[in-house]
Order: sequence, then structure tokens, then C-alpha cells
Amino acid sequence: MRYDQRYPSIPHVVRSAAERFGDAPAIIDGERAYSFAELSELMTEATRAVIAIGVEPGDRVGLCAPNSAEWIIAALGILGAGGVIVPLNTRFKSGELAYILRKSRAAALFACTFLDQDYVDELRKSDPDLPALRRTVSILGPQGAADLSWPEFLRGGSAVSADVAEGRISALTPDDPSDVMFTSGTTGHPKGVVLTHGQSLRAYGWMAEEYTFAPSDKFLVIPPFFHCFGYKAGWLASLIHGVTVIPVRVFDAGEALETIARERVSILLGPPTIFSDLLNHPRRGEYDLSSLRVSMTGGTTVPESLVHAMKDDLSFDIVLSAYGLTEASALVTTTRLGDSVATVAGTAGHPIPDVEVRIVDEQCAEVTATETGEVLVRGYTVTRGYWDEPEATAAAIDADGWLHTGDLGRLDDNGDLVIVDRKKEMFIVGGFNAYPAEIESILLGFAPIEQVAVIGVPDDRLGEVGCAFVVLRSGSRATEDEVIAWARENMANFKVPRHVRFVERLPRNASRKILKDELRAQISVR
Repeated sequence: MRYDQRYPSIPHVVRSAAERFGDAPAIIDGERAYSFAELSELMTEATRAVIAIGVEPGDRVGLCAPNSAEWIIAALGILGAGGVIVPLNTRFKSGELAYILRKSRAAALFACTFLDQDYVDELRKSDPDLPALRRTVSILGPQGAADLSWPEFLRGGSAVSADVAEGRISALTPDDPSDVMFTSGTTGHPKGVVLTHGQSLRAYGWMAEEYTFAPSDKFLVIPPFFHCFGYKAGWLASLIHGVTVIPVRVFDAGEALETIARERVSILLGPPTIFSDLLNHPRRGEYDLSSLRVSMTGGTTVPESLVHAMKDDLSFDIVLSAYGLTEASALVTTTRLGDSVATVAGTAGHPIPDVEVRIVDEQCAEVTATETGEVLVRGYTVTRGYWDEPEATAAAIDADGWLHTGDLGRLDDNGDLVIVDRKKEMFIVGGFNAYPAEIESILLGFAPIEQVAVIGVPDDRLGEVGCAFVVLRSGSRATEDEVIAWARENMANFKVPRHVRFVERLPRNASRKILKDELRAQISVR
């Protein structure tokens, strides 16, 4: 039975998990632990409270906070009320957050004060006029500038009966939108990918079963919940299979090693950076890591040496790799149990069941085996479209349902997908997608800059980082440190260029398009 048939919605998974796993721990967050039965009760309480603040079925609700039990409970309350989650990157600055909230017409915002940043306060200073935004709730720490603290929000649910909440949950179907995941694009502004309850449950129910998730497992979820990696492949996949979720707010390799040993963590998924940091930690040998069992990494090139080290030095029995993009529920292909180290490191595996992959040339004709072309994807994981952007949707998904990913790849002799280039322009910083067009658009807000072009360059720790080629305005001055410092104030840290090169002009072709290959060549000869 497919997971979208077994469970009509994500809240239905929680109800089922409470029946199946009862008093077993669903979430361990620091000193706090919640059983599956308790989580189901908390979902009802949060659903009542979300309804009480006026959220109607179909309303979008922003959620900006670090990984935590409250993030999961708030998300389940939003979904239970029929709302649609808009996960927000905690690295975003106020202008970036305001754009997404305005674009999605979010009716409410759940946020917090995190790393000395009061998101609600900064948002109101940056853009006080968000007409759709009616209520703000602080879900962690002090109330700050939010309308309601977390306890006040939950107490407000007493005005709504449990029967009303249950009615909202019961009305949910697999085809209802569960979230709008905003992903930056080559047009320079984020686009909202609409995904449904059924897509997520079917994809990640299958994935977790394929990866051998079991009720005895504990999953240290390091990838952020605002990303499918932490949300869908993390706590959602865990709830389906009775796995205990241990959320990580801020990754620190030493603290992670301590938690793995103390809690006997068995599942750990994430970008290669995480595993490199664990392997390179000077005190790694002091911790018992024998409980580690299942891992999946991806998002960038994975050296064979890293896969061997994950097995030999971190004690993983299973190490897999995968490929996906938000527009396809972040899951398209994956390697399988028994695949060789070379396959795991060098490919992204086979398409998941009921999902097709084609490789085509520039005329959309299918290329022969082992030839490189654009990766096209078709199947149930593909988004219904971009939020409120029909033209962008039509450009990305053709009349036959094929999603044109913009990624270049090939199928090897075994039919495994090999990604050759990620969206041509895009680069990946420690597992986060960075889009030059968006970074360039923001950098042009720095007064001394007249023109700028950004490319990804290799980095030993993060895989890739940004390098900005800058043309200054006549009479203006700026240093590399000044450009980087300004960028840190105005964009998420993974987008900030680590290198700045000042040039008199940018190389362009006859159509005035910047020749980024020439810029890459300049880097390679240094």
C-alpha cells in the first residue's frame, strides 16, 4: 500500500503513530522528551490554537525558527488547521523574509529570537506593511516583538473545541497543499514550490522504508527544518516509521559527537560537510559511535574516500547518496542497499519508483546512453507549480508533465544518474543551493558596485563558495573586506561571497551576456 493511500495527510500520520508507538519517544529535544501519544495530543492543542488566531484552510503561514520540538508542533498545528506551511530560512535577512511573506500572502508568522536576531522585530522595521499578515507568534524564547508568546498562543486554543480541530484534520486529503517551499532561482528572486501532503508522504514513506528506518532508531536531524532534507527526510520520515527525532538547532561537531554517543543515535543524514567535520574533530576517538547505522549524503560531489571513512571511522553500515530538487519534492533518484562505494560516490542512483528520468539535448531530443544532456523528471513528486507564477511554471514543466531541471547529467551503463553540473550557474555551499542571479541582485544594492558577476569556486570544507567579480562605479572605492561585510548584513551567510575580485570590466559576448566561463578560467589559473 502506498503511503499517500495509508495516510491522507501529515496529521493523520501523527494519529497513526500515536496508536502504533504509544509511549515510545517521538522527539528528544535537550532535556525534554515527547512520546508519540503526547505529540498527538500536542498537535490537537496546536491545531485549536492555530484556528483561534484565524487561520483558515488554505492560508499560508510562515515558520521561521531553528530545529526544535516547537517547530514540529507548530507545523503540525498549521497543517491540522488546513493551513499551508511556508518554511523560512533562519539565515535570511529581514528583506529576504519580507519578500517571501509578501509573495505568499502569509496570514500568520511563527518565529522567534535566535542567535540574537528577533525576526519579527527586524521584519517590522524592514517592511511594516504586510497587509495579509494578521498575527505573529514567538515559538521559542522571549516574546520579543511578536503578538503572542508560545504559552499565550497555546492558551488561546481553549476558545476552539477539540471537535472543531478534529474536523479540520479529518477534512484533509492527499491532494491538499502542505507547504510552499521557496527556492531561489536564476531570475534573481525566490519562487514558491507548491507541494502536497500526498507527495511528501508517498516519497518519504518509501525512502525511509528503503533506508531501513525502524522504531528502534534515533535520528539526529542536523539539516534545517526549513529544507526538505530536515523536514521531509528528517522528522516526517521518522514519524511515519516510529523513529525518535533529535533536532539540532546549531551544528557543532563536538556536541554532535557527544549526542551520538549519549543517545545512541543510529541515523544521520546530511551534506558531506557534516561528516567531514565529524571525521576531522580532534576528540572523535573519545566517543563511542558504534550505534551509527544509516546515512545518506548528497548535494555536491562525494569523494570515495569520504564514503570509506564514513563506514570505517564513523561506523555506518549503510551509506547512500541521492539526487533531488525542491520542484520534485527533493527526491528523484537514490542509490540502493548493496551498491558499491564507487556507485554511491560517483552517481545519484536510480529513479525512485513511479518517477521517470530522461536526458535530452538542447532540442529536447533524448540522447543516447552515457551522453550528457539536461535532466528531465516526471512523476508524482513533481510540483503542481510555482506559487502565483504561471509563466514560470509553464517554463519549467512542459505539456507532457516533464520538469526541466536545468541540471546537466547522464545515465551510466547501469542506468544510474550522474550529475555533471548543477543548474549550470548554481553552486552548493555546504549543502545549501546558492544562485548567482539572486546574489548579484542583492550585491548591486551596495552603492560602490556598478556591475557584478558571481560564480562558485571550490572550497575544501564547504564544497563550493561564491566568488564575486566586481566593477566599481567611477570614483568609488571599496575593499574585499568591505564588500563581504556588507553582504553579511544583507543576505544569508551561505550566499555571502568568500572571495571578491575587482575588475575593470566583465567579459561579455555579442549579446552582452556575461561570459562566466572566462571568469572561471581566471580563477583556475591563479
